[in-house]
Amino acid sequence: MNSRDFERTMPEAGHHLRRKKGWWSYTHLDAWMLFFLFVLCCFGLFVLYSASGQDVDYVIRQAIRIGAGFAVLIVLAQFSPRILIRWAPWVYAAGVVLLLMVMFFGVGAKGAQRWIALPGFRFQPSEVMKLILPLMVACYLAKRSLPPSFKHSLISLVLIGMPTVLIMRQPDLGTSLLIAASGVFVLLFSGIRWRYILGALGIAAAALPGLWMVMKDYQRQRVLTFMDPESDPLGSGWNIIQSKTAIGSGGVWGKGWLGGTQSQLDFLPESHTDFIIAVIAEELGFIGVAALLFIYILIVGRGLWMATRVSDSFGRLVAGSIVLTFFVYVVVNIGMVSGLLPVVGVPLPMISYGGTSIVTLMAGFGILMSVYSHKQMVMR
Repeated sequence: MNSRDFERTMPEAGHHLRRKKGWWSYTHLDAWMLFFLFVLCCFGLFVLYSASGQDVDYVIRQAIRIGAGFAVLIVLAQFSPRILIRWAPWVYAAGVVLLLMVMFFGVGAKGAQRWIALPGFRFQPSEVMKLILPLMVACYLAKRSLPPSFKHSLISLVLIGMPTVLIMRQPDLGTSLLIAASGVFVLLFSGIRWRYILGALGIAAAALPGLWMVMKDYQRQRVLTFMDPESDPLGSGWNIIQSKTAIGSGGVWGKGWLGGTQSQLDFLPESHTDFIIAVIAEELGFIGVAALLFIYILIVGRGLWMATRVSDSFGRLVAGSIVLTFFVYVVVNIGMVSGLLPVVGVPLPMISYGGTSIVTLMAGFGILMSVYSHKQMVMR
């Protein structure tokens, strides 16, 4: 039966097929998600100009990175999920090799060795693992019956554990835990049995004393500072005290764009990277922070809706993990800047200054659009 015969026998279905086709269906992009991301990035550039001390060069470099991120998003959205499944193991293996190279040939900064130096720029492999790890775990589980058995759950944990340990040794405890979370989200979406979850939580709780023993001195200090930042107000507690001061001084309406004192007078460290939301709270107030959170909610809500529209296992697992990981990064950054969580050096997605992080996040949304749009084509 050809398409014309199908439309004669099923006119309503044929009308649905014609109605659903449009320009966006051929681009494999989601217009609403693109719009939300564009608004978020514009907001970030607006805030970055103030947070960087009115340095136009920072804004230009960030805009170039955002443009590169959108280009990567568009390219990845064109790839069929079958290609992603085929290449996931190889890309995962390459990512692990890059993490090993960081241990032996990486360059360091502020006591951490996390980058590989390339001509003209530095590359941080741990950022890429945020995307590669959930792809690999989803690829492995999608080829097995779900919910996964104990054996397949254990193998998945091994896949999660290898890059997590390598990143932890850089040392980068915060990023390693968040990357591990991205893989764990895939396991949770796969319908893993509750007894496995409870058992893993028990093992994790028992391992906490051991984790404290292997932590670096500065990592332990961060935890102690989180519990009592006033114990060292001019040292380790300086960042969080100044951050909370900036947040509280903004009030409802803020001091006005470029009018902050904590950031403009350099009391607030890392104001253009990890602590940029403190600048937003001080200059734009509660209204500015609420507007930013609303944009994040729109992105997460749209992403979860897209994930529910995908019917194959691989697509659902990857889409759900990408959206939840993005959400967790937002929560962790805001939590640490406001003193609700220890400072772990996590940037605010699409807002903080940085290149690898933005391109990786955009790549994740490109994969989200890929699994959503190509599945929609199958449904048509």
